[in-house]
Amino acid sequence: MANRLAHETSPYLLQHADNPVDWWPWSDAAFEEARRRDVPVLLSVGYSSCHWCHVMASESFEDSGTAALMNEHFVSVKVDREERPDVDAVYMEAVQAATGQGGWPMTVFLTPDAEPFYFGTYFPPAPRHGMPSFRQVLQGVQQAWVDRRDEVADVAGKITRDLAGRQLPYGGVEMPGEEELAQALLGLTREYDPVYGGFGGAPKFPPSMVIEFLLRHHARTGAEGALQMAADTCERMARGGIYDQLGGGFARYSVDREWVTPHFEKMLYDNALLCRAYAHLWRATGSDLARRVALETADFMVRELRTNEGGFASALDADSDDGTGRHVEGAYYVWTPAQLREVLGDDDAELAAAYFGVTEEGTFEEGASVLQLPQREGVVDAARLASVRARLFAAREQRPAPGRDDKVVAAWNGLAIAALAETGAYFDRPDLVEAAIGTADLLVRVHMDDHARLARTSKDGRAGSNAGVLEDYADVAEGFLALASVTGEGVWLEFAGFLLDHVLAQFTGENGELYDTAADAEQLIRRPQDPTDNAAPSGWTAAAGALLSYAAQTGSEPHRAAAERALGVVKVLGPRVPRFIGHGLAVAEALLDGPREVAVVGPAGDRATRELHRAALLGTAPGAVVAVGEPGGDELPLLADRPLVGGRPAAYVCRNFTCDAPTDDVERLRGAVGAVAP
Repeated sequence: MANRLAHETSPYLLQHADNPVDWWPWSDAAFEEARRRDVPVLLSVGYSSCHWCHVMASESFEDSGTAALMNEHFVSVKVDREERPDVDAVYMEAVQAATGQGGWPMTVFLTPDAEPFYFGTYFPPAPRHGMPSFRQVLQGVQQAWVDRRDEVADVAGKITRDLAGRQLPYGGVEMPGEEELAQALLGLTREYDPVYGGFGGAPKFPPSMVIEFLLRHHARTGAEGALQMAADTCERMARGGIYDQLGGGFARYSVDREWVTPHFEKMLYDNALLCRAYAHLWRATGSDLARRVALETADFMVRELRTNEGGFASALDADSDDGTGRHVEGAYYVWTPAQLREVLGDDDAELAAAYFGVTEEGTFEEGASVLQLPQREGVVDAARLASVRARLFAAREQRPAPGRDDKVVAAWNGLAIAALAETGAYFDRPDLVEAAIGTADLLVRVHMDDHARLARTSKDGRAGSNAGVLEDYADVAEGFLALASVTGEGVWLEFAGFLLDHVLAQFTGENGELYDTAADAEQLIRRPQDPTDNAAPSGWTAAAGALLSYAAQTGSEPHRAAAERALGVVKVLGPRVPRFIGHGLAVAEALLDGPREVAVVGPAGDRATRELHRAALLGTAPGAVVAVGEPGGDELPLLADRPLVGGRPAAYVCRNFTCDAPTDDVERLRGAVGAVAP
């Protein structure tokens, strides 16, 4: 018999709907039930593509004996961290404070007042490597609840008071300047891996936001070292196993320093951010590899993550059926020499093995290899290689595919809109721009209510019940702003303004600090607030960037002032932890550069207008904003009072309240905005 999760829309929660555990979704009713029964709440947090979440579910939540213990002594609450990042953030902070580490699945025991008192992540079904079994944990917590209730209450109260007191004192701090950005670059240089690219050791995550900062810093200052770190890291990732050499797109991270063996789940946010980073690298250098990877990643997103409603699904699982009924990580992606021969025949299999680094010993598990590019392109006949790739891809398509989390997350779809709009514009791919427009339409129709408030998620065209958090408003606004620059349609600027007005009204504190949840959102034991970038830009730094761009497009002083106040956190954290505030550093680069405002006026469809518009979009000036349209158009404020020049289309470039003379010369415009790529 299905439990209460059967009525939810989250694919992750639905995966647990047939567990023998009497799961509850996060709700007031669950905590009321715990009070009525006088039992603790067992909070379990995970997400659909989480490997160890699946393992713990199989070992414990599907076990009738373990479920009976949970049902008798606890009210068990299951949360999808992607639907409720606020709940996840609050209790993950408690887990990390208590244990020094965190991760998913996250297991937290709470009082009926939602106060945490015992923590963990994955627990095995039997004692292992010094870890107690999950049943031992359940029995120990239940015994403490019955026999040492006063001690449990004291611990819970102390933890809750400690969390409530953790307010960030950074709002309103002075803005970052040249010194802080130079210190951040120096810090990144010290952590840079000169052999394999990237930062730090294993596991190694794709540093998309740091790459954006490095590209912008080079564009503003000419620092060759910054560009070199960005370019080398991008090449190493693109040639490694973290990149899907057949289908495009990036896995979540590499378990090793060399980018060889990935954790195979594919997340929308990673691919949107990396698609845009590679497109910007091409814009700065003209690199053929960057162009190929940007386009292949965009095509991967559209091909494998796009939903029937026009949005983008959250993730693809790491695990899939290996053909024998076993659910194995990476089974869909890895190859043995024998499998290559079966698909390609002996001669082409030998070529593919050498080209993609497939060995008899294997680079993964059980003699299988993750495809890489250990040698540079150009050595092998291009037509033959294209045939090999196509046949391997077609054969892989016949394998059991990884599961897909079809939940549409507003923030991550905003990132996808920005990536697809710009990539489509750079490489003359109107289909990608149309995909971005379709996603934007879905967010407006399904996620945004009549008051421009956002729902965090949707599925099958139906909005979920969870309110949008700061990253949703900021990233969707960023996507709409990018779409306005590419299409010249002022409606997207207008929608971005609605969302950013909510940021000012509902997410901003008295001193300009930002919170992850709205002032009128559900009150947790602490109002979450984290300015550091993790897998994606934090809501704080994403909001700073969108506010700054909107101010440049409209001349709005309140939005500019809010961006400047928010960037105070970058002055504090940039020199200390540059790897974890890369997006904030990139926004600070835009602030120091202006950002530049480019207005292109001319008849729609006119060739000269198109050439000027393209040159403006290809400018590398950090955070430059672009408006294009007919002279006198009132949809985009940058076009106001900007006539044609001598009856011809023209571009106006302004910066820090000073404007260059208008020009109808494409080369002159390129010089004014730092355009490099053709």
